[in-house]
Amino acid sequence: MFYGEYLHSIDRKGRLILPSKFRDVSKANFIEKFFITRGLDKCLFMFSEEEWRTQESKFKAVSFTKQQARTFNRLYFSGAVEIIPDRQGRILIPQYLKDFAEIKKDVVIVGVSNRIEIWAKEKWQEFYGSWRQSFEEIAEKLIE
Repeated sequence: MFYGEYLHSIDRKGRLILPSKFRDVSKANFIEKFFITRGLDKCLFMFSEEEWRTQESKFKAVSFTKQQARTFNRLYFSGAVEIIPDRQGRILIPQYLKDFAEIKKDVVIVGVSNRIEIWAKEKWQEFYGSWRQSFEEIAEKLIE
C-alpha cells in the first residue's frame, strides 16, 4: 500500500507533510486516521487505523505473564498517538516521539507496505549505508 522513500522537512510550526503519493493512497483507501509510535531501529512507525488494530490484536495475544512481552507492550503502546492529517496532509508529531527518533528538521519518510516509517535523515542514511550491501544476502536467507 505504502511504497517509496521521500525526503521532507519539519516546518517551523513543527508539522510534517506526508508525501502526495501516501495522501493519494490514503484517500483511495478511505484512511483518515493514523497511529504513530516508537518503532525499531530508532525510527517511528505509522499505521493506518485498520493496520494498527491488526497489529494491536497480535501484541495483545502475547501473554502478559512474560516479562519481555510486558516491557515491549509498555514501550510500544505508551508511545502511541492518534494522528489525523489536516487538509494539506500535514501531521504534528509529539516532541517525545521526535526525541526518540532523534528527529530535528530533515526526515526520510519510507513506505514499507503496511506501514510508514519516519526517520531522522541522518539515521536513515546510517541504516541504509550499513545494510544496502547485505540486501541480496538477506534476501537469500529470507525468501525461498
